[in-house]
Amino acid sequence: MEAILEYMLNNHDKLLFVIAAISLLVELTMIGLSGPLLFFSIGCALTGILVSFQVVNGWEYEVLMVGIFSLFSAVVLWKPLKSFQGNTVIKDQSSDLIGQTVIVSETVTEIAGSVRYSGINWAARLDESSTEIEIQAKTKVLITGVDGNIILINTISS
Repeated sequence: MEAILEYMLNNHDKLLFVIAAISLLVELTMIGLSGPLLFFSIGCALTGILVSFQVVNGWEYEVLMVGIFSLFSAVVLWKPLKSFQGNTVIKDQSSDLIGQTVIVSETVTEIAGSVRYSGINWAARLDESSTEIEIQAKTKVLITGVDGNIILINTISS
């Protein structure tokens, strides 16, 4: 073990490559490619290459270069990697009621009310994104969600 430690301390490029590999492995397996360790791994790998070609000497400069390369890779790769994560809004499909148009049977507020769907009066309230304070009876509305046995509604945008 002591021989491995001495080897790594005398060969900074190899140490940087090991740190880069471990960081990348942790990033891919535990964090899920969210970024921080990926950029650090790239910084370590690029600095390791420079140390191998003896462009950078001394641990102070190595640490500085790891920081600079990590920051540079974060700036350059942030938007392209962000686009891989998908920016589409996933439609809530937790209930077949969502997306249906119904009639308000009793005035609906942020707290209570009811709508008529399939011949039954259902407890309802306004969705959090609603700009209305209340919706009067006999108004057509859109079901936007379901919270337990309460239907969340919003006005129909035209």
